[in-house]
Amino acid sequence: MPAHVTLPVVMTEPIWTDIRVPSRGDPNSLMAKPVCVIIGSGEGLGRALAARFASQGFDLGLVSRSKENCSPAIEAVMHASGTARFFQADVTQPQSVESAIANISRDMGEVTLLIYNVRGSFDSCEPLDMTYEALERIYREEVVGAFAAAKSVLPAMIERGAGSIFFSSATAAFRGSAGFPLYAIGKFGLRALAQSLSKAYARHGIHIAHFRLDCDLDVPVMKELYGSDYDPEKLADPDDVAESYWLTFQQPKTAWSNEVEIRPYTETWTY
Repeated sequence: MPAHVTLPVVMTEPIWTDIRVPSRGDPNSLMAKPVCVIIGSGEGLGRALAARFASQGFDLGLVSRSKENCSPAIEAVMHASGTARFFQADVTQPQSVESAIANISRDMGEVTLLIYNVRGSFDSCEPLDMTYEALERIYREEVVGAFAAAKSVLPAMIERGAGSIFFSSATAAFRGSAGFPLYAIGKFGLRALAQSLSKAYARHGIHIAHFRLDCDLDVPVMKELYGSDYDPEKLADPDDVAESYWLTFQQPKTAWSNEVEIRPYTETWTY
């Protein structure tokens, strides 16, 4: 067979077929491509992650509230000659997350890698000004949605004895904030979830990692916010960050990372 197979990006219900790709043991073996699910696949890191894993032979199940949110990631997968499909879900509604992942498993195959790449609201307020509604919402976005996603893939991963779950986070997971308490509370919860899952299920062959991004990403909205102070050397390139996710995915079992910290060389550490 040819060394490289070009597949279309699919936005409608596909006919699922096995793809002949080389395996480590038998270059002529017939097997489905591995599936990477990204929840929160927008124009920044989500796009970069989709492109990086597509370039490594993964099919992408992209989960978001709307197709429009996934458009940059879908286009990036297309340029990487991969296959991507959109699945609708709202992370504040855990049943919708479970349903989306069940549909991915049914239509695309077993999930090899789950990336929960959701960022809750970054609203500024003092702690006493937090509303109960805002507190509940951030908990649903950062923790409940993440748990629903992990719970949807873990049983099958444990049965296979293999799989990876990555959570995108921030240094806010390590420190409280007088000005952004909601964001810190959400990320604290996400880190606790990631660590708890890792302690419980790493022994079953499941690699669970919490990625702390201590930086701003070099994306159009940040370029606009920085204005004349914009300097790409002071921001993290989303494609380089995605490369760190890929390198973590390749770690051998005897040397797994649970906490992965990422920042550009120019960053002033914030803790």
